[in-house]
Amino acid sequence: MSQSQQQQPRDSSEDIQPYRIRISSKYLDITRQKLELTRLPHEPPSKDWWEPKPQVESLVDFWQESFSWHDHEEELNKTLAQFRTSFQISTPPAPVRVHFIHTCSPHANAVPLLLIPPFPLTNVSLGHLVQPLSDPEDAGVTQPFHVVIPSLPGLGFSDALPPNAPPVSTTAKLLDDLMRRLGYQHYIGSNAGSASISPAGIDWRLARYLSNNFPDSCLGFHFIAPPLTSPTLSDSASEWLKWKVARILSSPVLGYSKDDIAATQKRKTPQLNKKKSAVNLGQGDHSDYEPNTLSYALCDSPTGLLLYVLKVLRALCPKKELSQKDIITLTSLIWLPGPEAALRFWAQCASHIEPAEGKKTAKKPKVAISVFTGDEDQSDELRVLPRPARVTYSCPAWANKDYQVVHLNRASGTPGFLAWDRQDVILDGARGLAEAILEKDKRMQTAEQPGATLQNQLETQDGRIAQADLSGTTVQDPKASPGEGPAKHGLQKPMEDESQHLIPPQVVSH
Repeated sequence: MSQSQQQQPRDSSEDIQPYRIRISSKYLDITRQKLELTRLPHEPPSKDWWEPKPQVESLVDFWQESFSWHDHEEELNKTLAQFRTSFQISTPPAPVRVHFIHTCSPHANAVPLLLIPPFPLTNVSLGHLVQPLSDPEDAGVTQPFHVVIPSLPGLGFSDALPPNAPPVSTTAKLLDDLMRRLGYQHYIGSNAGSASISPAGIDWRLARYLSNNFPDSCLGFHFIAPPLTSPTLSDSASEWLKWKVARILSSPVLGYSKDDIAATQKRKTPQLNKKKSAVNLGQGDHSDYEPNTLSYALCDSPTGLLLYVLKVLRALCPKKELSQKDIITLTSLIWLPGPEAALRFWAQCASHIEPAEGKKTAKKPKVAISVFTGDEDQSDELRVLPRPARVTYSCPAWANKDYQVVHLNRASGTPGFLAWDRQDVILDGARGLAEAILEKDKRMQTAEQPGATLQNQLETQDGRIAQADLSGTTVQDPKASPGEGPAKHGLQKPMEDESQHLIPPQVVSH
């Protein structure tokens, strides 16, 4: 056998490259010019619809005069360990580059966690969750994670899928392949937002597809406010009978709680307001399927995109007030890469339900479920415009027909803007799932000593996990405080290679 036959060349497209965000100054100048030329519509007062003009005028002024993208960009590059890698999909092969955050925990009992941003947010919007997940104060009590947060295709700095690619199954496979490429043969996943109000059910469908179709690698998933349906006789006779008895007795029996009974009874109560509150791509029943009208409008108007972001935020009804900087940052993370790919991904998901999404497995996947009882007074919400999206309560026991529920959390109130308002729900659900799985399955864990300093330290080599050389060294400085940045997690500093920098696709040289 020849040497060329013995040594197969490595496909460079599979390399994992450190990544730095860098937006062209030319494009930032164009953004400021567009903001200067903003023309706001006349806005007669009305009690029937939202009047955003005072808020929008202030935000446009802040964006134009006070907000510095370069300062925020520098902060992101300094604090988040970012990478990008390519995957070949479809026929003929089309490379899709996926941008992701990857932070290795310094603790020996850490397990891999795939955290999926709620659509349409990007991974860098969840950067504040990296430290509490990877380096908690007491890792002997609080489960730590090796954290991977990708941007979905077409969002942030990830490429869009080719037009012929089924969106849900292709994206789920990309995410599973990413975890394997990083060296995580076994991992758990979690949503980071309420799945029941996700546009086109994207968050829920991705979570369900991963847990059902990749059971050998994805050992469990944390569902947050999943849109479950009550069991039918054809689904499972035993689960249907349990639900029937609990509903007739209106009593917490057979796996149902008093919160389940109260929430389902509340749902039967007629609402004072029957107007739709869901966040839509457009106005008509079929507008979800035609994204190009909005793409042309929002790609050319930062103010128009800002209004759309404000509408989505108000529908989520955040408990904590977002600052002007927070709002403009969220808008910029959509505006700068361009919103058109995200809109098309949304439309593709809305118009295509893939047969494999309904796949049932012989062995029920393990899941953790977090639900919100919605027991807060929502009377004021009816007067807020645009009206908040209502989170439909699903009894966690309804999942038993398809899943093995190993951890359950019933949280009071509503999710709000979950990653900002109630990040403890994300953290607690992921930890509860990991602990339940680790009781019987140690495949994810690299060491048996909970909370011990990582003696078999994991480091990244081009983003992959490998055993570090420990010859006579102490891996972690005992004086180091939690969350001192990527260098403490064995991550390479991003390269200064200009080829890694983003030039938004909208900027066309003439």
